[in-house]
Amino acid sequence: MFRCLGIESSCDETAAAVVEDGTKILSNVVKPQIDIHELFGGVVPEVACRSHMEAIGPVVEKALSDAGLTLEELDAIAVTHAPGLIGPFLVGVSMAKALSAASGKPLIGVDHIYGHMYANRFAFPDLEYPLINLVVSGGHSSIYLSRSAIDHDLLGSTVDDAAGEAFDKVAKILDLGFP
Repeated sequence: MFRCLGIESSCDETAAAVVEDGTKILSNVVKPQIDIHELFGGVVPEVACRSHMEAIGPVVEKALSDAGLTLEELDAIAVTHAPGLIGPFLVGVSMAKALSAASGKPLIGVDHIYGHMYANRFAFPDLEYPLINLVVSGGHSSIYLSRSAIDHDLLGSTVDDAAGEAFDKVAKILDLGFP
């Protein structure tokens, strides 16, 4: 049995979860920031960073509590480290490094795009590989050939714009609100 604490802070949600053997979710805690960024009509990186700093401790504590585990009972700590907003990443990575140093547990860096693709396994456990993954968000769009849950080849990606950003801009023009 392998139990891992995962920490996510790539944009505007502070999240932590404990997963067992890569497929069983023991806890999943998310602190959204929609109400904060709604005032600005989109994510403001500096505001997101400050919110992560306030939320990271309580979110991690609740994830461990909801899983019924202590830090010592974990086998590893994982954290998203790229791509995303640098300030929010610094908060999550700093917390993960501190927990790893304090507990002696290994630290695993996770590309958050790979995290999006792996999450499909929770919704669709019978996915058959190979398959094509399209990842679209406010900051990037990418297409991958996935040979397995952990083997991905980038086929193409945006370099200066993203489909999600276009949705955000159109929503703003049409006064549809955020998100």
